[in-house]
Amino acid sequence: MILRSIFNRLLFLLVFIPACAQISDETQQSNEVKTTPYELEIPVGFTEPVLAEDNPLNQEKIALGQKLFFDPLLSKDSSISCASCHFTHKAFSDTVRFSIGVDDSLGIRNAPPLFNLAWNEAYMRDGGVPTLAMQVISPIQDEREMHNTVMDVIDRLNVHPEYPQLFQTAFNDSITPFTLTRAIEAFEWTLISGNSPFDRFEYQQEEKALSPSAQRGWELFKSDRLNCIQCHSEFNFTNNTYQCNGLYENYEDVGRARITHDSTDIGKFKVPSLRNLGFTAPYFHDGSAADLNEVIDHYAAGGKKHFNQSELIGGFELNEQERFDLIEFLCSLNDSSFVSNTKKLNPSNIEL
Repeated sequence: MILRSIFNRLLFLLVFIPACAQISDETQQSNEVKTTPYELEIPVGFTEPVLAEDNPLNQEKIALGQKLFFDPLLSKDSSISCASCHFTHKAFSDTVRFSIGVDDSLGIRNAPPLFNLAWNEAYMRDGGVPTLAMQVISPIQDEREMHNTVMDVIDRLNVHPEYPQLFQTAFNDSITPFTLTRAIEAFEWTLISGNSPFDRFEYQQEEKALSPSAQRGWELFKSDRLNCIQCHSEFNFTNNTYQCNGLYENYEDVGRARITHDSTDIGKFKVPSLRNLGFTAPYFHDGSAADLNEVIDHYAAGGKKHFNQSELIGGFELNEQERFDLIEFLCSLNDSSFVSNTKKLNPSNIEL
């Protein structure tokens, strides 16, 4: 374990400190490959994201990251890719509670959806990874997922008939931990969802985009009685904090406490975005809620009274119409155009 820890520290240094070229500026410029700049399309109502300065976007880099995302070559036995647990038709979430990795290993948390990642302040359900580039390493090296090493992936890519030239074109550089992680990061930054019926109603001023039922549900969502908006706020419907929602009286998965080793963080997980809920069941960090009715049942009951449970979760009552209206509102956060467009990214050899 000590040797593995040392290896990971050295790897992170490789990922975050690009190699210094031992050539003159003149020679470097003359050999530089011309790339096509790319700007993110920011939806109306969204803020400008703050992207990592070490990874300027270009179309070639994004296309390379997309190719890598769908390539099972990244896993130890070349059996699974990132897309094996993040399906395009599910807003890049999974269909089951726990994803299945190499050698039929079972994950310990529900695979989160992937969209609007450029606005995240940390990654993983416990916030244990500070950047999207760094997050790329986790599934590759997790024994329950791809069970590989980044250096082995790089060795494979270097003998591949296409990848060396694709990296050279995208980065004007070779295949390294830095360029590997930045390519996938660049692709994932482009997964932006902001064209739901709610967006068209709230930000684009289309009055008929939201049904009367969904509008009533929106008012309920914001009301003092439910106060859902306290945590699921702003344009992405998350305040990016870590909360214990009282899902269990005793948590087998201690959540953020695995990172902080602080007992006050037991049972706390990052507040998820509520966008695209219609595509991303099952819900909660462990996928234990099969549908939105089960989610509402949990919060209406007031949780299991864990000692770290958020004081905001106190329970509530809804009549049949109110429950229907609330679900109508939550489903108005579904961005069908996002799912339709990202489905096209899926290569024909990946079965949905």
